[in-house]
Amino acid sequence: MPPPPDHSVARTSLPGNPLAPAAARRFVRAALADWTGLALPAAAAINDRVADDAVLVVAELVTNAVVHAGTTVELLVRLEEPDGDQPAALVLEVSDHHPARTVRNEQHPAEGEVSGPEEYGRGLQLVAALAECWGITYRPGLKTVWARLPLDGWDTCPVPGTEPAIQRGLRAAEILAPAPRRPVRDDHEWAGSSALTFLAEASDLLAGQLDEDLVAALAGQLLVPRLADWCAFWLEGDGGEAPAAPRLARVWHADESAIEPLRAVLHKEPPPMPEAARTGPVPVAWPDPGGDGTALAYRLVTGGRGLGTLMLGRRGTARIPDAVTALIEDFARRVALAIGAARRYTRQATISRVLQRGLLPSQVAQIPGVTSCVVYEPSDDGLAGGDFYDVFQAAPPGAGAAGRPGRWCFMLGDVQGSGPEAAVVTGLARPWLRLLAREGHRVGEVLDRLNRLLLDDATEAAEAAALVVAAAGGPEPLPVMPTQSRFLSLLYGELTPGDDGGARCTLACAGHPLPLLLRPDGTVTPAAVPQVLLGVVDDVAYESHTFHLAPGDTLLCVTDGVTERRSRGGRMLDDEDGLARVLAGCAGLTAQGVADRIRQAVHAFGEGPVGDDLALLVLQAR
Repeated sequence: MPPPPDHSVARTSLPGNPLAPAAARRFVRAALADWTGLALPAAAAINDRVADDAVLVVAELVTNAVVHAGTTVELLVRLEEPDGDQPAALVLEVSDHHPARTVRNEQHPAEGEVSGPEEYGRGLQLVAALAECWGITYRPGLKTVWARLPLDGWDTCPVPGTEPAIQRGLRAAEILAPAPRRPVRDDHEWAGSSALTFLAEASDLLAGQLDEDLVAALAGQLLVPRLADWCAFWLEGDGGEAPAAPRLARVWHADESAIEPLRAVLHKEPPPMPEAARTGPVPVAWPDPGGDGTALAYRLVTGGRGLGTLMLGRRGTARIPDAVTALIEDFARRVALAIGAARRYTRQATISRVLQRGLLPSQVAQIPGVTSCVVYEPSDDGLAGGDFYDVFQAAPPGAGAAGRPGRWCFMLGDVQGSGPEAAVVTGLARPWLRLLAREGHRVGEVLDRLNRLLLDDATEAAEAAALVVAAAGGPEPLPVMPTQSRFLSLLYGELTPGDDGGARCTLACAGHPLPLLLRPDGTVTPAAVPQVLLGVVDDVAYESHTFHLAPGDTLLCVTDGVTERRSRGGRMLDDEDGLARVLAGCAGLTAQGVADRIRQAVHAFGEGPVGDDLALLVLQAR
């Protein structure tokens, strides 16, 4: 079995151009945030100082590689756990493909020179000052400059009253949205390019966040202390005839000890906003206890719909400059867009989960003499998956001919694509299969009829589309050619329990990964022959295969999310009968044990999450 993925290592390749240092900084912050969210032991020492120093070091190393080598840059970030007397550390490695070029250790440019760090970097003096140690490793065709930053002695500052998981999320947000170490402001800078840079970085950080509370957390870290001494976000309910009162989603203060007192004051109610207020600043009463200053509120609006309110304040000032209020207004619009996008994703994910529950069986039937186990993991919570399964009783004992034993049917399918299109086909295929099975059709006949139904449905859909085009005044309808057939791969079979244990199994495989039969001695063989996908061609007759599933035998059925799981090198799990080798090692396990072992092997085979829906069905005769 391949070793489990190393979550403490992150790698990426960067182009050898001036954009590489900025991309490297973002990558490092994202890696640190991921490790913090995963609660890796050494990640407890990751704080703002660690993140800032790591970003400075990686920017210098990447800048040197780009300027002095000019090749593609390979970046590796590794989190090392404590080892004996060796403390935890963060290791940064930057490699280029021009080892003949020596590493330059340039000084800062002299006063009056045009060159600056954006073009030439600050040299490795900064790296030497921040790192515990650093060095250069030469390999054939590769030069690597590395730096080791110790993590011992750098304590974190937990937010009082938060749960560990929430605490890790907030720390991850702080890493992704770094704040200056000292709240020193020069409001004149916000009238120029600094404002554009700030908005661009804010958009990058907020884009793609799928949780509205995390959006508020990131936005608070961006605002304080750059533009304000404190801020608060109220979020309004999402839809409904009687929306709930706005909730205080996030409070942040430059002085962390003042967060809870400020929250207690603000928790009573959001600031009153006039009806005419859109997104511009509205002066509000100063709520911060123990001081005074200027407080402003901004409505968070997107698409003409209010999502909440942002409130912020500055101490010891009677007026916030217009350049800053205009910048915050632009920022608030970006926050509103991010919250709106997060809510749309949440709604879509909720709809997909409801749809998925309706498309899959609420439970699988219990087969006499056969133990079953199902594993189903959609690749995207926000989309209905394309894989489906079912185990059901087609005929009770004694039905039909006198004394005929009962029949139980099982299926495992994979529809082309995912989302609503896949859900439509799943919604058709599973009920059709149940109906055909209960009408008494044999396994091959069931697939023949399902294939014909899919082709007819695709043809009707194409005809309807052509009529719509013609009714809208479009060109003359073309001959009906279903350009996107609703095809699927399917493994379908039936089990008839025997009086002496085990069961007679008849199955057919249409364009699907072949089922594997595991004998008690560890022998693994395919249990079917490959045939064409369903919904592709109409002149096909599907054939079934019958065998005896003896006590102790295990039948494994999977979708291509299992067989086509890829490792970092592009190799697939089932290359060279890889799945059969994993299954052979499951001899003696229960059905649940086999399912767990296969699932673990799939996840361990690649470094990242599984990129496709994962479904498997295990049937084991007793």
